[in-house]
Amino acid sequence: MANILVVDDEMGIRELLSEILGDEGHAVTLAENAQQARQARAAGAPDLVLLDIWMPDTDGVTLLKEWQRDGLLTMPVIMMSGHATIDTAVEATRIGALNFLEKPIAMQKLLKAVQAGLTRAQETVRAPVLAPRPVAAAPSEDSAPAGTGFNAAAPMQPQHGMAVGRAGNGEGHLFNLSFDLPLREARDAFERMYFEHHLGREGGSMTRVAEKTGLERTHLYRKLKQLGVEPGKLAKKNQGV
Repeated sequence: MANILVVDDEMGIRELLSEILGDEGHAVTLAENAQQARQARAAGAPDLVLLDIWMPDTDGVTLLKEWQRDGLLTMPVIMMSGHATIDTAVEATRIGALNFLEKPIAMQKLLKAVQAGLTRAQETVRAPVLAPRPVAAAPSEDSAPAGTGFNAAAPMQPQHGMAVGRAGNGEGHLFNLSFDLPLREARDAFERMYFEHHLGREGGSMTRVAEKTGLERTHLYRKLKQLGVEPGKLAKKNQGV
């Protein structure tokens, strides 16, 4: 499952792409112009963007240039158009677009391009696995480097391929995350723990969690639904502790 941003000024195109991608299990955010696309990008980088070239306010190539200039082109972007010339497609690719789809877009061609884009994104962010270094003695918690998040005082030590740490609230809650998981599953597992942590701290208040995480409420609700996190149950569990 991936978070995909669809930017197109035609309602029919937006609805069609949303339906197709939603059926594939992806979470889809829709934007009808460049300004809405900017807002969606500011809320957090999607896993992939489908961007129309011809739009009334700011065209897709200009928006692509803007993201590239501001260092926001950190996700694969697939351009779409029914009227673009070869020169336009080449320019978009030169700026940083991953692919170009000509409208009307065949479903299989769309899904193939999306899968290729998501695969490219995973390859880009995948970090090399480093062999664990032997540790002579467990350091005290006070001597641990700031920001590592590892719970040196915990009796369970990190195993190969496993991250073991302390929740960010300093309450000593342990979490573990296997490095052997596929990237998408590992990311979902981390995000699930992240949001459960903040929901527990804020008593299930979506407003406060949105402020803490820097997400808009609509995007936060969609994200929690995607991850299978239920704020109500977390709030009741926290009250009962």
